[in-house]
Amino acid sequence: MPHRRPPRRSRLLSRAVGTAGALAVVLGAGIAPASAAAKAPGAPATGFSPDEDVPWAPTKDEAPLQHKSVHPATTRGRTDGDALQLNLPAPTGRYSVGTVSLHLVDTSRTDPYVPGNARELMVSVWYPAASTSGHAQAPWMPSVSGASFLASRGLSPDEVSLPETAGHVLAPVDTKLGKLPVLLYSTGLHSDRAMGTALVEDLASRGYIVVTVDHTHDANEVEFPGGRLETDAMPSNAHSSHTVAVRAADIHFVINQLAKIAKGGNPDVDHAKLPSGLASAVDMSRIGMFGWSLGGAAVPTSMQLDSRIAAGADLDGQFFGPATSENLNRPFMLFSSGTHNRNNDSSWRTFWSHLTGYRLDIQLKGSAHLSFSDNEAMVPQEADLLGLSQSDLQQQFGTIDPNRAIDVERVYLAAFFDQQLRNKHSTLLNGPNKQYPEINFVR
Repeated sequence: MPHRRPPRRSRLLSRAVGTAGALAVVLGAGIAPASAAAKAPGAPATGFSPDEDVPWAPTKDEAPLQHKSVHPATTRGRTDGDALQLNLPAPTGRYSVGTVSLHLVDTSRTDPYVPGNARELMVSVWYPAASTSGHAQAPWMPSVSGASFLASRGLSPDEVSLPETAGHVLAPVDTKLGKLPVLLYSTGLHSDRAMGTALVEDLASRGYIVVTVDHTHDANEVEFPGGRLETDAMPSNAHSSHTVAVRAADIHFVINQLAKIAKGGNPDVDHAKLPSGLASAVDMSRIGMFGWSLGGAAVPTSMQLDSRIAAGADLDGQFFGPATSENLNRPFMLFSSGTHNRNNDSSWRTFWSHLTGYRLDIQLKGSAHLSFSDNEAMVPQEADLLGLSQSDLQQQFGTIDPNRAIDVERVYLAAFFDQQLRNKHSTLLNGPNKQYPEINFVR
């Protein structure tokens, strides 16, 4: 099947080393929906502007007032073998983790951003592994997309080595666990599916199958087999309601492909090998979804489109689109950063009023919007190379310790989905807990 390759964006480095307004790109473009697309003169409203001028709004959350222009290749003098190694906190569950990436093509849809092509996606499947011996650890991102990701920050692989994950490629599924609940993850606008790795691999270590989805031509970079790189091709005036609808259609398609796997099929268009035991482990009767930022905004739309999604969670994403004005009788958790909740976000208030089933609204005190992404772990490690001061980091990530933020997020995500998909009630969801004073229950 022929594919049109969008031209590489030569502006990556210049954007990465610009002034304060460009730091969103240095930290990973599309980290928050509200300011991701500027309104051009005469262009229709993008839908990515916050509806209220409040501190949590991404225009204030993603870019500090001042930062240094960084040219690390010339200022730091790093050489081969001297790259800064980034790391993610290890998963906390009892199981080892396996992973596999799949190339999926939806021949029933054309790509909404690159007309003329069928819609194609890359996804990663994470799961508890029976054994990891002889199975290499998967990189946080493949080499070509990883180099593009680093370039967007003004860095190179010679200066920074992206993390290895806890996932072991094609490790056999732990079939002794029986059928496993499935979670789908959608990331932030123009972000990559790797940005949820710290949360995703922890859920896999607790006994979940988790599928992370790259929304092609919305994501900054998606690497397909053979090293083909597809980059952000969204128009600057793309409307948020359309974008979440595209993502919901992607999720619906991915769930259909999981159903094929559960029946013993292989939906990978390149006939890539699947992990041993995967088919028997997929439980199509227990499916949940969570997302960060615009990925969180896509969860209600996905749930309205696909009734197989039994529970949903939004990690600090402002809502867009009509789905949040429709009643939803399935469990949902709102999980917000320290200065954002339904009391200052009208989209959350509206959605909350339409939740007719179990609902939960919790807030991670001391955190910021980026705290729900792998940026929380990685950016403080590379702060010197990015020219970020401690004050800059606190503006971007709040005052909470990065490892503590990730730990608390992991615990409460697992507690919610354990309760909804495994019938394991957690007292953590009843109200404040002395062990996790950072969690505020919004009443």
